[in-house]
Amino acid sequence: MEVLVEPATPAVRFWKGPHAWLAEQRLQPEFWRFFAAAFFFDAGFAVYFFLFNLYLLDVGFDERTMGMVGGALTLGSVVGTLPAGALTRRFGVRRLLMVCFVAAPLVGAVRAVWMWRPAQIGCAFVAGVAMCLWGVCFLPAVARLTEDRNRASGFGLIFSASVGTSAVGGLVCGYLPHWLQRAGVAMSAAEVKRGILLGSCGIALLGLVALRRLRVPEVEEVLEQRADNRWMVRWRPHGLALRLVPLIALWAAIQAAFTPFAMVHLTRDFRIPLTQVGLLFSVAQLLQLGTGLATPVLFRMLGLVRGIVVTQLATAMALGMMAVVHEGRAAVALYLCFAAAQWMSSPGMYNLLMSETPDAERGSVAAVAMFCNALVSAGATWIAGVMLMRVGYPVVMVSTALSALAVAMVFGVSVTGRVRGRRSVER
Repeated sequence: MEVLVEPATPAVRFWKGPHAWLAEQRLQPEFWRFFAAAFFFDAGFAVYFFLFNLYLLDVGFDERTMGMVGGALTLGSVVGTLPAGALTRRFGVRRLLMVCFVAAPLVGAVRAVWMWRPAQIGCAFVAGVAMCLWGVCFLPAVARLTEDRNRASGFGLIFSASVGTSAVGGLVCGYLPHWLQRAGVAMSAAEVKRGILLGSCGIALLGLVALRRLRVPEVEEVLEQRADNRWMVRWRPHGLALRLVPLIALWAAIQAAFTPFAMVHLTRDFRIPLTQVGLLFSVAQLLQLGTGLATPVLFRMLGLVRGIVVTQLATAMALGMMAVVHEGRAAVALYLCFAAAQWMSSPGMYNLLMSETPDAERGSVAAVAMFCNALVSAGATWIAGVMLMRVGYPVVMVSTALSALAVAMVFGVSVTGRVRGRRSVER
């Protein structure tokens, strides 16, 4: 009698071990070079953006000014994104990545030492222009260095690239003042943070070592357009992309309305000291590492669209509950849930967008998506900063949670059943 053996589920295959899981993905060497570059770049700026608003708080800036600085950062992305999308066709993804990996850390270092308020706003704008190159180049690079069968894993790995070192960075951020005090070094809190910010810029620069050997393939249509000097070709939108780009932008606005102020909220309203804030950041990064690596498994079990909706609903619930708690431990636990859930949704949405876009148009679609993200995020950060001063954190957090719930419902209704390649993507 023949015995039928049921195939292992994706979760069972995943838990055979990390080596077996990675071997199953069959990711090419060029992807791992890009992964190494992204690892250092994201690690540096993960610590930088985590600490920067706390640094501004130490030197006397309030939430209104933080909102203006954050808005200038995203406004710079708005201005630079569409030209960056055209430049990827003219010069290629790798060259623009080189510019980004040099310019962004240098501008970041200037922001850490020049504390004049107009200079902060102006430098934030320039930093936004430099950082937008990463968003525009990152999506088509991952899409071209992966295939349909391993693209979800590729996006999950890249989105999780920075969290290991960021966790260590969070511990350093929290405990460095104590270590310096025990060593007899007298430094103020602002001076310690400034040193960490400059160090994180140096870590980001290390990505250039891996980037020098990277080769990103160019599709034939892009090469032909470049040869004919038709590199500024407009994107011809497709039906699904027209639905996905606005929804991704709205989700970016939800993240921009709270994430930059999360640590300020925990530090000020719950009196959590810097040591514990650094530890919390490290735990959040480790949690995001685990959930980021588990994202492909979740999407294979639930389906890509359904998995995205589940993570968005979890984000809304965590943020809404965090708005009404009054105890520090509960707030910390809910923040960790929020950080993990909102982190899991992004790889899925960008994977879906790139998988449903023709290869020759991925650079243009990425530019349009990043442009919309930056545009709405600039407004969301600025409005959130103003409203936090007027009505407080609970009202803003509840409003943001309700917005996240609405985006999840609209995403599920408008995208389900309209994904051209959903079987190959979700399998």
